This record gives sequence, structure tokens and C-alpha cells, in this order.
Amino acid sequence: MVRYLYDTTGTWIAFTIDRFAYSANGSHCIGWHAFGDEDVITLQGGYLGTVVGDRLVHFLSHPNRGNPGNPGNPGNPGNPGNPGNAGASGAIGGARDVQTGDY
Repeated sequence: MVRYLYDTTGTWIAFTIDRFAYSANGSHCIGWHAFGDEDVITLQGGYLGTVVGDRLVHFLSHPNRGNPGNPGNPGNPGNPGNPGNAGASGAIGGARDVQTGDY
């Protein structure tokens, strides 16, 4: 099942299928739910962000949980379709939006 993720302005920035997160256009995997929670870890093992509701944000102060290893090849998810804009959520305390350059 596809789960669409947005920044705090409501712009669609990513989506998840199972444990993997992909760029909005589906061109590449940007991370995965390595620890079985809402944290998204890059394929290189770094913290990318945390899913808060339907928002993907990067908490500025986040504990280092170690490198969970490599999840293997997630495959090509295809194009999930554009869900449009979700509307602004407002700022999330202690966090910033995940930017394309973060992955």
C-alpha cells in the first residue's frame, strides 16, 4: 500500500511502500524504515527524517541509532500517481522539512 509523504507546506515529497521510502517521482529509493518505526534511514545508514502523520521532517536533535546495515535492493516501485497538495500543517517543533539535497 502506498503512503504519501509531504513537507509542512503540503507539497508531496516522497512515498513509502512497505518499509522503503522513494522520491516523489519514484526515480530512486531515498531510505527505509530500518528500525520498524517512523524514522527513515538512508541506504547509507544515516538519519534522513521521521514521519509525523503524513509529513516527512528532519529533527535537528535526533539520537544516533547506529548503522542498521544495508536493506538490499528495494526494486523499482513504479509511478504511484500524484496525490496533489495536502495543505500546510504548520511548523513541527524542533524539525525542518526534508529537502531533496538530503537524499
